[in-house]
Amino acid sequence: MADRKPLLSSDYDVKADAEDAQLLSGARAKTTRKHRTDHWIKLGLGVWAALGTIAMVAVAILCTNQVKKPDVFPPKGKRSVIFMVSDGMGPTSLELTRAYMQHTKNLDWDSTLTLDDNLLGTSRTRSSSSLVTDSAAGATAFGCALKSYNGAIAVLPDGSPCGTVLEAAKLAGYATGLVVTTRMTDATPACFSAHVNLRSEEDRIAEQQIGDYPLGRVVDLMLGGGRCHFLPNNTDGSCRADNRDLVSEAQKKYGFSYVGDRSGFDKIKKEGKATLPLLGLFAEKDIPFEIDRKDKDYPSLVEMAEVALNLLEEQTKDSDKGFFLMVEGSRIDHAGHGNDPAAQVREVLGYDKTFKKMLEWVEKHDAVLVSTSDHETGGLAAARQLHPTYPEYLWYPQVLANASHSSEYVARQYAQYQGDYDDERKFITDEVLAKGLGIQDASDHEISEIIKSKNNTGSSYVFADMISRRAQIGWSTHGHSAVDVNIYGSKGAERLRGNHENTDVGQFLADYLGLDLKPVSDRLKHEGVGPTELSGAEPYPWMGRGLEELRKLAELEEDYDPTLHHHTGLEHIDTYHGDFRKRSGGACGCGL
Repeated sequence: MADRKPLLSSDYDVKADAEDAQLLSGARAKTTRKHRTDHWIKLGLGVWAALGTIAMVAVAILCTNQVKKPDVFPPKGKRSVIFMVSDGMGPTSLELTRAYMQHTKNLDWDSTLTLDDNLLGTSRTRSSSSLVTDSAAGATAFGCALKSYNGAIAVLPDGSPCGTVLEAAKLAGYATGLVVTTRMTDATPACFSAHVNLRSEEDRIAEQQIGDYPLGRVVDLMLGGGRCHFLPNNTDGSCRADNRDLVSEAQKKYGFSYVGDRSGFDKIKKEGKATLPLLGLFAEKDIPFEIDRKDKDYPSLVEMAEVALNLLEEQTKDSDKGFFLMVEGSRIDHAGHGNDPAAQVREVLGYDKTFKKMLEWVEKHDAVLVSTSDHETGGLAAARQLHPTYPEYLWYPQVLANASHSSEYVARQYAQYQGDYDDERKFITDEVLAKGLGIQDASDHEISEIIKSKNNTGSSYVFADMISRRAQIGWSTHGHSAVDVNIYGSKGAERLRGNHENTDVGQFLADYLGLDLKPVSDRLKHEGVGPTELSGAEPYPWMGRGLEELRKLAELEEDYDPTLHHHTGLEHIDTYHGDFRKRSGGACGCGL
């Protein structure tokens, strides 16, 4: 065979120019059979290269998405969700509690809380009406996976009810439960089990929680406080506006069994069984702070959560569906509202202990544990500028360890004092400050401020500030802040790594259980709809009083301040109204 003459780069250029001219002119190329074969080989290789590139890009995109949101849900079989809410707990609450724990238990500086070891990400908390959310809008984001206005209980800015994860779970065959240390009718538990326009409608919330609304009974187990909203107003310990006996209705009409004290709870705890549905209300209003709670009178958060877990597991042992359990460390928020660091660290420790118990169970089952906060309360800082001079870099956890009661507790204790002035100062110094708060060096000015505040709600603030100043802990507000809050979780919750909207947490809970919330919302909207076009009535009369009626009632209040009630567009963030002045002391308006 004769040697083939090698092609030079100029030969390729001439060939390419000729082919380009033919393509541009539209003339048919005059090629030999060999050239046509080469053409099809090149075309085939090009197609394969393109397909390979596309496949590689698709795989890369898929892998990237899996890194960002890896859903490792159990492929089949029953699943369960434990969702924990640390109401009002911000990132600084963890540092405060961790240092307090290390101090009181003489632990090394690198000792951590269980929560620390299970940190996944952070959550953004704004509502539809404010960059600073309240618990109602925050819990609506968890329950409905949708944003709403401050004060909304599972209701959207257009006034329509939104189906919740708990409701959808019950309708899909899951068992359901709520465990709280506040009132059962408070914002967080309400946002999973009721629908009203404003969180203050706690009487109506209680009615819906036992089953008096379009979906009927959806909660299998409720353990917490708030008995007063379930008792008729002619009964001691009631705070209802009417004479409905919801405890009796729950038992006779909706099949609940009922326990209302520690002895009844202990019986269930010991026997490990109870008839569901179960309503357990162990305090007239809120269960006392952990620092004040007496074991003989009130169950703790971890006790109630463990009993609920055991009962729901037993309830679903022969079912192909598991359960949805919401557990709230409710009073972390109240300690923040009161700016009480001694009460807060004990509440966070109790919450961390509960998280550990729930985690131990989840690790042995096809279940997931997710924990986050609806918001931060108090604008807490582990620092305090006490004097105009440049501050030292420190704070003192031992000051918090010296306190044996909350500021709320000693304020009530002091309010009951009826003696004369001289004895009053001694009572404050010896009984309230020394024994209650561990403070031995109160100034004359501080004691005078305590006496001055006795007949209003500000005395607890004075006591809390005395502790905070000595511990060098700072607070920026008695309300909430807009800081991002932490998300914690078990195996299976990896999708929540990174920074998320609070609605993403709610959507994750629904997705894990395979729930669609929209049909529940549609059912709530169509069942019990009022004749609005004919009478102008509220479209959902079963929800109770409408938003406009509640606004008008607010304007009649003696302390009505138009600068605080100006929201007209509940889907838009409010704007500045020229309010920069300090107001006089008084009630915090925070629901305490």
